[in-house]
Amino acid sequence: MPKNLEFGIQTNGIKHTHADPMPDIDTRFHMVKETGLFDYVDKTPAANEVEQFLLASKKYHLPIRCGGWFYMLGRDETLLIENLKIANVLGSKIHNIQLFSQNISGKIISNQDVAGFYEFALKEGEKLNVDPCLEVHVNMWSEDFLRVSEVGQIVESMGLPFQITLDHSHIIFKIDNPIEQKVFDIDEDIKRGDLILDPFTAGHVCGDWISKGWVRHCHARSVVPNNPKNIVANDDKGNIGRGIQYPFCDPGIENYHEPWNEQLLEPWKEVVRQLMLYHANNADSRLGQISTEFISNFDYGEGCKYSLFDQAQACTTWMRSIWDKILQEAET
Repeated sequence: MPKNLEFGIQTNGIKHTHADPMPDIDTRFHMVKETGLFDYVDKTPAANEVEQFLLASKKYHLPIRCGGWFYMLGRDETLLIENLKIANVLGSKIHNIQLFSQNISGKIISNQDVAGFYEFALKEGEKLNVDPCLEVHVNMWSEDFLRVSEVGQIVESMGLPFQITLDHSHIIFKIDNPIEQKVFDIDEDIKRGDLILDPFTAGHVCGDWISKGWVRHCHARSVVPNNPKNIVANDDKGNIGRGIQYPFCDPGIENYHEPWNEQLLEPWKEVVRQLMLYHANNADSRLGQISTEFISNFDYGEGCKYSLFDQAQACTTWMRSIWDKILQEAET
């Protein structure tokens, strides 16, 4: 029975409010180390930051276990190789891949295209001892959630291991959310019963991926069903953020634009529980780590007045308590 599960933090979340400047690299590592909560940090730094990250990692005894980036087919193959090399230099085990739904020509990529890019990433990663993982993420091919299983089947038919990064915030926030369910017409999949989002219902999509053993990495950023839009953020066209972040702990009066309700977090928490249970009870589970990712980007926490870093700490404290409980129950 696998006993190991590490907890880390994506470095963009090592700050307090959106308005606060990002602390320098040494300060971020110092902040993380002081909490005593995190096993590692998660980041693919720019090439000119690599040396600073290595120095801080050594100074504070915090490995840079994971990183990630976004890629477009036909444009970014060389960039992927460069980032895998950076991961190798940093000693990272995982490189998270967000792959856009369109290629450089603007054409929607096929499942075979995704599988081909993933095969390329696997081969390049193997040379450098870094595992690439395809992330389930909005604005990417995988936002059409049923395609994830389709690609997984293609990859496994090629004799390759299929490894994903599960960020289930991108699934849970679409529950009871008619606007978001129109994206990729998943509302029709839901009506037919082909797609189940609710983690308390048998056959739900996250549970399917978990039970297949595909989850190699996980991002933890809490959301709630029909998550409130991020009305405190506006882009240059006047659009508001999609709303894919909800405070894990009480953000305090006037620090969030909606009344905070802890009970609404239960569907998001349930996926974490199911993932940990699978990992604890399956010797071949490939899950190695979970990174918190409370961030101040447009669709997430831009304009937030609550502390991103405090939210990451509260979430990690809870996740550790759940993992410890699962291990204790398994031993009795």
